[in-house]
Amino acid sequence: MKIQFSGNIIRHYLQNVYFINGHSYAGKSTMVKLLSEKYDMIFCGENYHDVFPREKLTRWQQPALCYFDTMSGWEEWLSMTPKEHWEWTDSVAKECVEIEILELIKLAAGGKKVIVDTNIPPEVLWEISDYRHVAILLCDPPDICKEKFFDRDDPDKKFMLEQIKKCKDPEAALKNFNSWASYHPDNEIDWDHTGFFTYTRSDFESDTREEMLDILGEHFGLKNTAGK
Repeated sequence: MKIQFSGNIIRHYLQNVYFINGHSYAGKSTMVKLLSEKYDMIFCGENYHDVFPREKLTRWQQPALCYFDTMSGWEEWLSMTPKEHWEWTDSVAKECVEIEILELIKLAAGGKKVIVDTNIPPEVLWEISDYRHVAILLCDPPDICKEKFFDRDDPDKKFMLEQIKKCKDPEAALKNFNSWASYHPDNEIDWDHTGFFTYTRSDFESDTREEMLDILGEHFGLKNTAGK
């Protein structure tokens, strides 16, 4: 018998979990951090599925998550075509769903609210959550990340830039890397029409964090819980 969990049961255990998904560079990571601080929530940042022990993943059950253990080197990954890269990231997101749901159930078990930067697809979020617990952050233009990606000063992006520079043709590798953001297959998520609450970031020069924080706090119904 294959183990399955019904959406209504998962929804019960995730009733204190609030999800943020959407475009890259839309402010997801920043908002999760600020919301957790302002409303005393458990912070669950990007790639929280990494808490699962890598040695317990299997190449036949989680091939996309195991890719970095099987690739010949970073140049192989950086040489993926936009289509190949999209298919890989899509597979990673799907393989992470069960890990993320179980981890969130564990984090929420103590009764404290949890705010999460998630890659769980909208169709799954509709099964395990609801409108008031999900926010989709968008960018206008949606592909702004290809211009701004390396503007962020964080270890992961520094590491990636170092790997690009080590490629046989760094310029071509960077051009290919940037092209990933422009690839849009027919079955890509239509973020504008998920049915969830959305907030669009179009100003990338001014600091709009406080405005976004206020709007998300209102949407999630958290404003009356500040300081509690």
